[in-house]
Amino acid sequence: MTFPIGHERQARAMLEQARAGRLHHGWILAGPLGVGKGMFARAMALRLLAEAAGPPPGDDGLSVADDHPIARLIAAGAHPDYADLICLTKDNGDQARNISVDQIRGLSRLISTAPSLSTRRVVVIDSADDMEAPAANALLKTLEEPPTDMVFLLVSHAPARLLPTIRSRCRLLRFDALDDAAMRAVLGAQQPDIQGTELDALLRAAEGSPGRAMAYAGLDIAGLESALERIAAHGDPDNSERLALAKQLGTKPARARYQAFLERAPAFLARAARTRRGASLGRALDHWDEARKLAAGAVILTLEPQSVVFELAGHVAALAPARGGGR
Repeated sequence: MTFPIGHERQARAMLEQARAGRLHHGWILAGPLGVGKGMFARAMALRLLAEAAGPPPGDDGLSVADDHPIARLIAAGAHPDYADLICLTKDNGDQARNISVDQIRGLSRLISTAPSLSTRRVVVIDSADDMEAPAANALLKTLEEPPTDMVFLLVSHAPARLLPTIRSRCRLLRFDALDDAAMRAVLGAQQPDIQGTELDALLRAAEGSPGRAMAYAGLDIAGLESALERIAAHGDPDNSERLALAKQLGTKPARARYQAFLERAPAFLARAARTRRGASLGRALDHWDEARKLAAGAVILTLEPQSVVFELAGHVAALAPARGGGR
């Protein structure tokens, strides 16, 4: 049986209810960003629609062969009983920040007409956190009086942000960060060439999120981690490490690696803080908070990358024992 790596329990729970005719109409797939909730939602949607249309796929898990008629229809964006809502791309090429009320209202045909290919209809919303307020209210009206055999799969990275009334009408299915064994299996399948220290660094940086690991792949995360560890250990008294790092990451070709550094430097400080006590803990948390704010505003405020890298690395340097950052 083929199940999503790390999410077998969630798949079994939904499939058992579906096959018993007891599948709830609304599900919130909740968990950290990048653990595979969106992929799970789409795989589950495909499986539910394929089983409902028949003949049932041979595997009892979530897998459906690419040449299955339902799989071909979904891949072509032509399945009449399926909708997949994400933030749209605007005319200028930027992605919209929210799922709009018009997108939710656009489900009216799917909601008001009988299913075409089976007795089931499925809607994926990824992520439901991104719905603008009118969109959330429009969805709530459907969840309050759901059509027969319609299933909503709401991907959520922060379910507390959803309307309480939406949460109350849905079942919550939690997705945890993957353990190292599951992470190694995912990365081994998707990035088999990554081995050794780079794989170990990706596992540490990803913190159980395959999506984050894939975003970091090929960016020499091990090199970034090593540079931060050296700076934290010795304080970089002559600024040479910080200057070299700023020069490496401040160019346009290094843009992706720079953005990874914006995430990794505050995370490095947070990890260091967890090993400290007393006044040392307080100082580490102060530097983490300053680094977090700087990194969060760097792209939005179009700050100069070399200066940002140098300043972030300075917060890491403050952890060095010789600079009062000891344990």
